[in-house]
Amino acid sequence: MLASGRRQARLAVEQARVSGSDTVVDIGCGPGNAVRLAAREGARVTGVDPSALMLRLARTVTRHQPTVSWAQGTAEQLPLPDGSATVAWSVKTVHHWKDVTAGLAEVKRVLTAGGRFLVIERQVRPDSTGLASHGWTEAQVDAFKAACLEGGFDTVDVGKHVHGRTTLWAVQAS
Repeated sequence: MLASGRRQARLAVEQARVSGSDTVVDIGCGPGNAVRLAAREGARVTGVDPSALMLRLARTVTRHQPTVSWAQGTAEQLPLPDGSATVAWSVKTVHHWKDVTAGLAEVKRVLTAGGRFLVIERQVRPDSTGLASHGWTEAQVDAFKAACLEGGFDTVDVGKHVHGRTTLWAVQAS
């Protein structure tokens, strides 16, 4: 998990155009790959995950990062103040959200005016099952884009990124 998520973490930092002036929230941060990369760009970063075990792992492998904090929570209940982030992202975790509408409302709540929201999900085939279904079909991407617009995001763009045999969806909203 630590090694396999590095490529997606780099894509998140690049796509969100993270800089030292940003405050980032990583929703479903897992072991913290994207958190650490954003911190290396100078951003203040909070990694949020529902799993206490994942947060312990993230803390263990993240040493001496004064701009990084960790919090237990879910997309539907982010433990952050209103308007506290300039960037929010979810890297390969939206397919786990229990309530996408509530998660989007929380993201909108924690973002500053003009804030950026990025979602990266693996492209999957419509007939996928089990772990192979962890990601989105094209129909699911379209439904998520519609949910973002219904949830009050002004612009929503969808892109594809191919990395070897893996294709990733990148949905950017503001």
